[in-house]
Amino acid sequence: MAGPPLTHLLFHKPYGVLSQFTPEPESRWDCLASFIPVPGVYAAGRLDADSEGLLLLTDHGPLQHRLTDPAWGHWRTYWVQVEGEPSAEALQRLAEGVMVQGERTLPARARALPAPQLPERVPPIRHRLTIPTAWLELQLREGRNRQVRRMTAAVGHPTLRLVRASIDLMDGEPPLNLSGLDPGRWRALTPEEDRRVQELLRQPASGQPSLRTLSAGRSPSGRRSPGRGGRAGGGKSGRAGGGG
Repeated sequence: MAGPPLTHLLFHKPYGVLSQFTPEPESRWDCLASFIPVPGVYAAGRLDADSEGLLLLTDHGPLQHRLTDPAWGHWRTYWVQVEGEPSAEALQRLAEGVMVQGERTLPARARALPAPQLPERVPPIRHRLTIPTAWLELQLREGRNRQVRRMTAAVGHPTLRLVRASIDLMDGEPPLNLSGLDPGRWRALTPEEDRRVQELLRQPASGQPSLRTLSAGRSPSGRRSPGRGGRAGGGKSGRAGGGG
């Protein structure tokens, strides 16, 4: 007998919102409960409160795990405004991996990006006339604590604004993205998107070993999963979050 239908939502998280439904005592950050009146769903992969962009929310624990455990390697795309103008060498370093908290990041994809068409952030980014800025597109397959910010800082370009633009279901079809979602707005998955998620959940639970697992000679079952999403969400800064 089939169980109740699952609920999957996409949300464009604005700046200043925790990736959780419970506010933190004495915190200046808002929480998801102010935007999403749907009970029983939780973020599959967090964003820091000071980051923006795409969250997938679900009431299905296995989907949370599937999308956030690095062993599965789902690409997540971030648009990053940074101080300065990164060189080709800096982009290559980001792609090859940099040291973050004593551990090298997994190989990524990095390229210069024309300024994307995004609503102004509230509050706006503070611009300094003497320091130019640039946009990057950075694609990651892991989600360590404040990873994007730590990566750009490691190559000399601090992050000013960070937006998660898409989540790849790795099924050969277009990634889930922010199209049609203004900041603070949410929607249910379309029937076609829901079909794709159901197909994802029918795949074997063992997943694929991550690049880090293989290089370290460890089995997937013995590997720590720093980017795994949880019910609590991102905390004040998105600790143990989804890379943003």
